[in-house]
Amino acid sequence: MRRETTIITVGLTPAWDITCRGRNLRWGAHQCIEQQTIRPAGKALNVSKALAWLGRESVAAGLWGRSDYRQMLAAARSAWPLIKVRMTAVAGDTRRNVTVVDAANGKEMHLRDRSPLASAKALKRLQADLEKIVRRGSLCVFAGTMPEDKPTDGAVRIIKSCASRGAMIVLDTSGPALRQIVDTGAAWLIKPNVEELCELSGRKIKDEPASLAAAASRLLDRVEMILISRGAKGGLLVTGQGVWQARCVGRGRVLSTVGCGDYLLAGFLKSLSENSDPGAALKTAIKVATAKARGWTEKNKGASRTLREIKVAVTQV
Repeated sequence: MRRETTIITVGLTPAWDITCRGRNLRWGAHQCIEQQTIRPAGKALNVSKALAWLGRESVAAGLWGRSDYRQMLAAARSAWPLIKVRMTAVAGDTRRNVTVVDAANGKEMHLRDRSPLASAKALKRLQADLEKIVRRGSLCVFAGTMPEDKPTDGAVRIIKSCASRGAMIVLDTSGPALRQIVDTGAAWLIKPNVEELCELSGRKIKDEPASLAAAASRLLDRVEMILISRGAKGGLLVTGQGVWQARCVGRGRVLSTVGCGDYLLAGFLKSLSENSDPGAALKTAIKVATAKARGWTEKNKGASRTLREIKVAVTQV
């Protein structure tokens, strides 16, 4: 992957993320929160936001509700000027997801709504819009929940269409859609967590490097790279050229795990586009995800300075 590769993130089930932070929150009580943030999000857009934090431009495509499109556009342009928004506006309201964080006790709750946007008609419009911007060598990141039931076929058609135009397909989703898309052979890289890898393999897998690598290697006839997210245990990268594992060294206070997987993926893609070293890309990915978990990506310090403060150990399995 080249440095000048255009990265296009595509979200079919976008959302507004509402995060409420408080201390010693209790069920049934009426309490004041310390902070509330409302931002356009969804896994695909989160990848673009992470790339922007890292100083990398990207194109944010996918679906968004027509009723709040201008609000999203204004927020994105103000907060992340490196993101070129090319969303497809469709009928409906964009869902709102709520995260409640109890900072004193280190607990959080995620309340997720269903997305009403990905109708068959909307997916056809999105495919037409993507055909205008996807070129040979583009990297298309399809991240987030795929539409349920029959519209899933429309999502698969979009992905196959982008692949046929010479794009490299990165996939970060779950459920039946993950297996369906992997089986097409269209994906270049997938980013499952351990549970999702178990779904793909059809069996329980022990969360240790050798077992994970063995399971992932069976997918290499359909996918070139498998980037496995292991939460606090770090990450594992499986390719035809080798297997690498990485984990953060040292301790730090985790504020929230929301979006960490998206930042992991963004860090990996940016680094891989710069030096084509899989081990170095995995190291950067863990650093970026760790910075997100600790809340450092919200600070004013630059990404380079922030990442230098995080130590990661990488070994080849």
